[in-house]
Amino acid sequence: MSQTVQVTSPRRVEVIEQPSIELGPGQIRVRTSFSGISAGTELTAYRGTNPYLNRSWDPDQRLFVEGTSGLNYPIAGLGYSEVGEVVEVAPDLADDDDPAIPAVGQQVWGIWGHRGEAVLPVDRLRGCVLPDGLDPVAATFARVGAVALNAVLAADIHLGEVIAVFGQGVLGLLTTRLVQLSGATAVAVDTVPSRLDKAREYGAGATINAATEAVAQQLRRLTEGRGADVAIEISGSYHALHDAIRSVTVDGRVVSAGFYQGDGTGLRLGDEFHHNRVRLVSSQIGGVPPALAGRWNQARLNHTFLQLALDRQVDPVGLVTHVIPVEEAAEAFDMLDRRPEEALQVVLKFS
Repeated sequence: MSQTVQVTSPRRVEVIEQPSIELGPGQIRVRTSFSGISAGTELTAYRGTNPYLNRSWDPDQRLFVEGTSGLNYPIAGLGYSEVGEVVEVAPDLADDDDPAIPAVGQQVWGIWGHRGEAVLPVDRLRGCVLPDGLDPVAATFARVGAVALNAVLAADIHLGEVIAVFGQGVLGLLTTRLVQLSGATAVAVDTVPSRLDKAREYGAGATINAATEAVAQQLRRLTEGRGADVAIEISGSYHALHDAIRSVTVDGRVVSAGFYQGDGTGLRLGDEFHHNRVRLVSSQIGGVPPALAGRWNQARLNHTFLQLALDRQVDPVGLVTHVIPVEEAAEAFDMLDRRPEEALQVVLKFS
C-alpha cells in the first residue's frame, strides 16, 4: 500500500492508502522521499477555481471546451515536484547499459504526484538521476525552477536592464535570482514585507511594497523616468498584471507567467497597455519561447536549473520553510491557502 494525497472536494484534503501497482515491461518503481507543494497551480484545484474543473482542453483545437471537465474530484496524487529512490527496475531494463536509465538504489527527480510510490515508464525518468552533491530537497525544485527560468528566457533580458518581478513567492524569488544572474537589475514587488526581505537575499537591487507604495511611479523614479525595461508577473494576480503593464517603458515587454483564475477584474487594457504600446507575452511551461525552440526544451530547462543549484548559483533549499510529514498534508494545504504569509515552499516528507 502507498500513501497518496487526495483533494476530495474544495478545501478538503485526505491521505488515502492505494495498492501497489505491479511492475510491467519498461517500467521503474520509485519510492518517494520528498514532494513539494505548488502554492499556485495546486491551490487552484484545492480551492475549486481551476478552469479544468468546468472545462476541458482540446489539444487539437487548442481551445477550452465548455460543458465538459478535464479534472474531477476526488483528485488523487496532485503534484509535480517529486524526489525518490528507485527500488525496482523491470527485468527487460536490468541488463540495459544505457547510463541514462536509473538503477536500483539511485535517487531520481521527476513528476509523479504526492504519492508514496509510483510506477513510471523508463522514459519519464531517463536522465533524471540526482547529480552527486545535490541536496534531494533541492531537486524537488526542478520543475518549479524550470517555470521561473522559462519566464526569464521569455523576458529576453539584456545586460544593464531593469526588470520588475511581480510576486515574491517561491517562483518570484527564483525569478528574481535568475534575473540577477542574467546581468540585469531586479526590482522585486510584493505586498508581504518578509518576502521583500527574502528578495533582497536572492538578488533584488530594490524592492517595492505594492500595499503601501505606488508601484509604477516608484519604478519610474528608479529608472530616471523611463519605467522598467521588462516586467515579469508571476503571482497570478490581475491587479499585479495591471501594475506590471503600468510599470514598463514605452514599447516595454510584460511577461505574464502567472496562472490567472476567473475574469480579469482590475485589468484595464484601455489605459497604459494601449497608450504605451506595451507588448504582452505569455510564458507557460508547456513550451519555450518560440525563438529559442531550436535550442531549448523542457529537459534543458530542468537540467540547467539543477546545475545552477549544484553550482550554488541558486539556493532553492533556502526557500523551504516547512518540511511536513505527509500525514499532515491537510494542515499544509490549509496554511498555504489561509495563511500564505507564514510559508514559502512547503515540502511533504514520505517515510
